[in-house]
Amino acid sequence: MSTNGHRDGAGSGERDPRIVGLMIVAGMVAVMWVLEIIDQVGDLDLDKYGIISRDVDGLDGIVFSPFLHAGFGHLTSNTLPFLVLGAVIALAGALRVVQVTLIVGLVGGVGTWLISPGNTITVGASGLVFGYAAYLLARGIFSRHVLEIAVGAVVAVVFGGSLLAGLAPNDNGVSWQGHLCGAIGGVIAAYILNQSRRATSDDARATPA
Repeated sequence: MSTNGHRDGAGSGERDPRIVGLMIVAGMVAVMWVLEIIDQVGDLDLDKYGIISRDVDGLDGIVFSPFLHAGFGHLTSNTLPFLVLGAVIALAGALRVVQVTLIVGLVGGVGTWLISPGNTITVGASGLVFGYAAYLLARGIFSRHVLEIAVGAVVAVVFGGSLLAGLAPNDNGVSWQGHLCGAIGGVIAAYILNQSRRATSDDARATPA
């Protein structure tokens, strides 16, 4: 219990974790746009740093790929859903945004590297977008919290059609493999983080006052 006459953390100058989370999401989008502008204006072919399937030299694309896009049209199509879904996750704080992004990025990136057709390069934030959406859908199922279930239902209604279309195999050059692996990463993130939250809650209840 605090004895200094203030609420814990009050007056400490600390930023609201939700605001920091929103800043992280916005910052990631800003990096995407800056890189695409540089790529287009400088004709640098930054897309070569994407995920190169089953090529050891292409593993670093797991980190770079979400920030690279095949043109402004590709980037524009990812920007709004990334911002909306990322902002919803940010309501749980900056740490949650980072955790979900890392898990989705790692699982989705490795999966894309493994199952994409040989000698292909995958770029774009859509793997994270599908991961964010799947996380929000699965979070309520695992937690059984009414509000989180409701959020998942809204995501399903708003983005459900696009998600299903993006997961279907196609011949139009869109990486359904990246979408699928990103979505799997989102479900895994929801499970892991819900288990962690339960463990933390149980520890708190077991701690004597």
